[in-house]
Amino acid sequence: MSTDGDVAEGQLHRHQGGALHRHVGGQTHHAHDYALPDLPEAVDIFDTILRDGSQQEGLSLTVDDKLRVAEQLDHLGVTFIEGGWPGANPKDIEFFARAAKELKLHTATLVAFGSTRRAGVKAQDDAVLANLIDAGAPVACIVAKTWDRHVAEALRTSLDEAVSMVSDSVRYLKEHDLRVFLDAEHFFDGYRRNPDFALSVLAAAEEAGAEALVLCDTNGGSLPDDVGQAVADVRAHTSAQLGIHCHNDAGCAVANSLVAVQAGVTQVQGCINGYGERAGNTDLSAAIPNLSLKLNIRTIPADRLERLTPVAHHIAELVNISPNPQQPYVGHSVFAHKGGLHASAVARSADLYEHVVPTSVGNGTRVVVSEMAGRSTLAMKATELGLELDGEVLGRVLDELKRLEHEGYHFEVADGSLELLLRRAAGWSPDYFVVESFRVITDHGEPTGGLLATSGVTTEATVKVHVGDERIVATAEGNGPVNALDGALRGAIGAKYPVLDSIHLTDYRVRVLDTGKGTGAVTRVLVDTTDGQVTWTTIGVSENIIEASWQALYDSVVFGLLHGS
Repeated sequence: MSTDGDVAEGQLHRHQGGALHRHVGGQTHHAHDYALPDLPEAVDIFDTILRDGSQQEGLSLTVDDKLRVAEQLDHLGVTFIEGGWPGANPKDIEFFARAAKELKLHTATLVAFGSTRRAGVKAQDDAVLANLIDAGAPVACIVAKTWDRHVAEALRTSLDEAVSMVSDSVRYLKEHDLRVFLDAEHFFDGYRRNPDFALSVLAAAEEAGAEALVLCDTNGGSLPDDVGQAVADVRAHTSAQLGIHCHNDAGCAVANSLVAVQAGVTQVQGCINGYGERAGNTDLSAAIPNLSLKLNIRTIPADRLERLTPVAHHIAELVNISPNPQQPYVGHSVFAHKGGLHASAVARSADLYEHVVPTSVGNGTRVVVSEMAGRSTLAMKATELGLELDGEVLGRVLDELKRLEHEGYHFEVADGSLELLLRRAAGWSPDYFVVESFRVITDHGEPTGGLLATSGVTTEATVKVHVGDERIVATAEGNGPVNALDGALRGAIGAKYPVLDSIHLTDYRVRVLDTGKGTGAVTRVLVDTTDGQVTWTTIGVSENIIEASWQALYDSVVFGLLHGS
């Protein structure tokens, strides 16, 4: 690992005594104080969302989705993108056909996945190998059994035949000008049980021309010490490039991948966001920055590391799975500071509670305000909003905040209502409209429609407001009280504020706070609203669920008018 010359932005260098330091944005972040083993200068990042990741329960990608995900992975700068198993299903057949015409990759190389020839079938007669050749991808990654038990029970053939299946398949694909990687399935389980056979499979692949031998923890149950020792043993037996492919069933996929790199691996397979069957695959959103920022190993291009968070979130949208806010490096909450002491310390020196500079991975510091906040936390939040609040005002706001949270408000998750609270403390008063009153009526009539009866319940809301000197009364029906109130308020002020046309509610959540009181309990209502670009959350709390809903609805509209007018 070279440490000579100037220190690049976001890179590490070694000082005397072996300590490593990272320099980003003029700040120095201490990475660790222990000597690192000999490490490679670079590793290849191999993303397998489009095949292995798609096996996650609840995750289903159309061909268009797969093309868009591949574009995002290329935008991030991964080395290889595994496109799927050509010939296995109509979707993957269409993907490779369209990828050849529509997918313009600039940094990544497309890989087709398959298996070795079947037992007792010649390579030239095997349909899977033919499909790999016809797919048009320059690289083929084929899976082979390296656990003798699988050979006996799954393939139902001899160990000698299993080795021949590997060598024949690799050689045949090489003859058709494909680069070949071997995924050694269940390698660590197989190596523990019968190391000679597991190593013979790797040797056969290498002799036949395989470019990379990928050691797979398919069951996901291995621990770092086991992985490190096994990889070191394999490294002593081969000169081929080694790769690592880990599942996360024991929660060690990222750790196992890092240990494997320290033992000699230079290709890391996994998925952005850790998608995959069961507990998922190695989360490349964590593995990439760990390798780049902690170990100073080149992964994706250095100037693209800041794309990590937006790409991870973009892919989450494409696969229609909400991002995990606690996901390392890229989660919305991982650089959020809630406790008053923590936030105060971060204000003085960010690296006291942030192990890397958030912007280095495209994320950012957030101050979360709650009843645990101190004055420094509120001051940071006010500064973030461009507000100037003196010490006396901050003290009053802090007391009000703690009182409201004691009553059931939860401003940590209601950023919109919190901003309005701080702005009011600074002297701001919304003058868009003044509410005179509102009323909600629910009528229950006879169901209609016979066997497919529809509910006879109708809800109507009336809102009376003043906009300037004009008094406006509007009534609307809805499928419930909140929907009706929203419609009535929009009917009253919509003509005055056209920006409301682009503002709409996206979610409505209710929580009962003191369940012991039954239907008389205090309820907390959270409303999510968006203008198509930004989403904000507002809150209401009351023993009357309609009143709580109105509070949250009112704040959501005022916030939208504040930022949209």
